[in-house]
Amino acid sequence: MNPEAPALTGRERQVLRLLSSGDTISSIARQLRLSPHTVDTYLRRLRTKTGAANRTQLAVYAVRNGIAGHLAQS
Repeated sequence: MNPEAPALTGRERQVLRLLSSGDTISSIARQLRLSPHTVDTYLRRLRTKTGAANRTQLAVYAVRNGIAGHLAQS
């Protein structure tokens, strides 16, 4: 993981991992038992922390920082 990467909460990492796997906001909400609005809030916070402009850039961030898929560690 990038030592200069911003600190993410466990829940932010879960949301980012699912997003990078191709899940939609609704799917992430169902899996984590959250409302879609809450997932959207997490995504907005992640964009702010990472400097990403959109969900695609968040997914790229997740891959580059070892958060995506089976590469991630909780």
